[in-house]
Parts: sequence; structure tokens; C-alpha cells
Amino acid sequence: MELRGTIRPGGRSARVQASVHAAVTRLLASENRAAVTIPMIAAEAGVTPSTIYRRWGDLQELLADVAVERFRPDTPPADTGTARGDLEAWAEQYLEEMASEPGRAMIRDVIASQSCTGNATRCCFYTRSQIEEIGARAAARGEPFPDTDRVIDTVVGPIMYRILFWETPSAEQGLRLVSRLFAEPEG
Repeated sequence: MELRGTIRPGGRSARVQASVHAAVTRLLASENRAAVTIPMIAAEAGVTPSTIYRRWGDLQELLADVAVERFRPDTPPADTGTARGDLEAWAEQYLEEMASEPGRAMIRDVIASQSCTGNATRCCFYTRSQIEEIGARAAARGEPFPDTDRVIDTVVGPIMYRILFWETPSAEQGLRLVSRLFAEPEG
């Protein structure tokens, strides 16, 4: 799976990406989202519009890329001392971030992007990696931990469904999902 892995750290491509991402962030903070255009972003970033079109294709892809990058975890999941505690802390943080206005905007941008699979895959990769890290930590302690797909189906899926189609779940609802996960036998 490619996660923009062809970009050389510190190379021109990385500098362009950083500049364009920063320009998008600045413009979205000061302008109405509907008013932001690729020429505006290019001018703010100091690149040509063709550079942006060549790399991202269109505005929606760029917005999705910026949104996904913003939500890339920059720290490992909290280590509370137990697998269940780790997952509860992670689920609470995940729910809070995804239900926030920036989180909802990220979800909208990723869903609206033309090639949703690339950005959606990156979102999924980040989520899976965090859950797998909690699972590896549990295994190192000798604790049982559910399969990553089961965590996604039982905890992540319901959180995302409620954020997208219902009302924002509460922290207590997130904790109940984790409780249900650990209470139900696998199978």
C-alpha cells in the first residue's frame, strides 16, 4: 500500500507538499471554504496551479489529503497498563477527534474525494496501526486482545456511523462499545 511513500524526506516534493498543505490550512482558517480555489492556494504556497493539479488532480483531492494528514497520529496510543484501558483511552480520543468540527470536515473531504480509496485507505491504515499497537502491547503483557477487524467492527464502525448519520456519540457510549467488545466471546 502506497502512503505517499515515493516522497523523499526533505526533497523538493516534500517541501512542495508542506508548503501547499500549510497554504490550505491558512486559507481555510481565514476564508469561506467555498471561496478557496487552487489558484489561491498556489499563490499562497508559492507554486504554480499546474503543480497542484499535477500532484493532487483537483481541489477535493487536495482538501482530502490535507485533512487526512492532519489526523495522522503523532503519538502512540496511551499506555494505561491494561489492554482494555488502552483501548478505552484510544476510543475516547478517537471519538472526540472524529466528532470535532475538523474531524467531521476531514470525513466529508475524504468521502467527497474522487479517488476516495487512497485517502480512505490512509485513514484506515492510521486507525488499524493504532489498534494493532494496542494489541501488540497487550500481547507483550500476556493479555488477550481482540482481532483488529473485530475492534473496527465493534468500536470504530458504530462511532463513525453515529457521527455520520445520527448524533455524536458520547464518551460513555464509546466506553460501552469497548465494554461490549471485551464482554462478547469471539466467534
